[in-house]
Amino acid sequence: MNAGIKTHPELAEGFNKDEARVDWHDETLWWIRQKRDKSAHGVPEWEQLRAIASQVKENVLANLADYLEAFEKNAIANGVTVHWAADAAAHNQIVLDILNKKGIRHMVKSKSMLTEECHLNEFLEQQGIGVIDSDLGERIVQLAKEPPSHIVLPCIHKKKEEIGELFHEHLGVAAGESDPQVLTEAARQHLRETFQTRKAALTGVNFAIAETGEFVVCTNEGNADMGAHLAEVHIAAMGLEKIIPERKHLGVFLRLLTRSATGQPITTYSSHFKKPRAGQEMHIVIVDNGRSIQMGREDFRASLKCIRCGACMNTCPVYRRSGGHSYHNAIAGPIGAILAPNLDMEKHADLPFASTLCGSCSNVCPVKIDIHQQLYKWRQVIVKEGYATKSKSMGMQLMNYTLSSPKVYRTAGKAGRWMLKHVPFAVNNNLNPWYKQREMPVPPEESFGEWYKRTVKEKK
Repeated sequence: MNAGIKTHPELAEGFNKDEARVDWHDETLWWIRQKRDKSAHGVPEWEQLRAIASQVKENVLANLADYLEAFEKNAIANGVTVHWAADAAAHNQIVLDILNKKGIRHMVKSKSMLTEECHLNEFLEQQGIGVIDSDLGERIVQLAKEPPSHIVLPCIHKKKEEIGELFHEHLGVAAGESDPQVLTEAARQHLRETFQTRKAALTGVNFAIAETGEFVVCTNEGNADMGAHLAEVHIAAMGLEKIIPERKHLGVFLRLLTRSATGQPITTYSSHFKKPRAGQEMHIVIVDNGRSIQMGREDFRASLKCIRCGACMNTCPVYRRSGGHSYHNAIAGPIGAILAPNLDMEKHADLPFASTLCGSCSNVCPVKIDIHQQLYKWRQVIVKEGYATKSKSMGMQLMNYTLSSPKVYRTAGKAGRWMLKHVPFAVNNNLNPWYKQREMPVPPEESFGEWYKRTVKEKK
């Protein structure tokens, strides 16, 4: 970890100070996970859909260059301007150049985790260009000057009373107002003027179809459509992995995406953008930003199959009880802990360890990414590359020594039981991370091995 950057355990400890919020956060996300399960169980061919989606994405990764070239060719034929960005800086500069060329100083933006990854808002604001996020959750965290804590539910960490305070400060809502319907209406009126006056709109891309050169944006609020249809310039920011081969494949992914994300059968709006309307400019910025490097990592390339549904976050016991901001990365949760070290292994060396490796994330992934296996493999890479903390490295070496020798293991077990029984303060203190959130168990009188030998002997 870089000096000065708080680690996941440190940030999670701060989140856990508010126990009521942690419980509420945990329960809310688990409720969404249960909605996902109910929705998935209502589709008899659910596992077949997952398998097909996984295979389609495997095919895309194996033939990515060909599909990207086909998409570019067809998009250009449709009248769209296609840009290629090697990294975040190039992406941000391309967007700035498009706006400067048209003399645009204000832009409306719908949800795009890629622009969060590239820190586009901050970059444009430094250049004197105002950006307003039109997704309600994104707008809330923007007003709070915070990043999203979830890729689908950006303000899941905030309570309605806190949102009311923000809207009172920035939108003129009455003090103490916390009725969700009133707050939503205030946001709607606030954003209406934005949609009507912004000459440029930026959207993300959920799926890009190589066969036709079109792209699809999925929203529940219709804000992407409002921005794009009223603006003179539509810019779409797209990670290069968002390609699917043919339009017929779209049905598979649309059935999986929102059921996995929120338990809905489909997003309220699944909008196709193929060509600009008369008098409008349409630009697509295809971004690498480390994705080709991840492609070259055999153990981790499957992470590029991700369709950003957030299901792994909703089920993850660590994410649910540590909060999205504890991951200090644009994309939090299990999938973020795989993607982040690829961008900066030293900065994000702690994230693959923020997991129980229970496998629940892999079980719910709609494209069958082996998430927990990749987290385990990242741990190995990070330790071998020397990016693990000294305490963790020394702890691993000590465990390796102990677990490699039955004699040492038995001796350590006896010593541990004796200490818990006779000098518990040596274990039950703030130097023991487990003790910070738990009570240590009552020490057993004997080990399993001792019990087994005794039981077998008694039977004889």
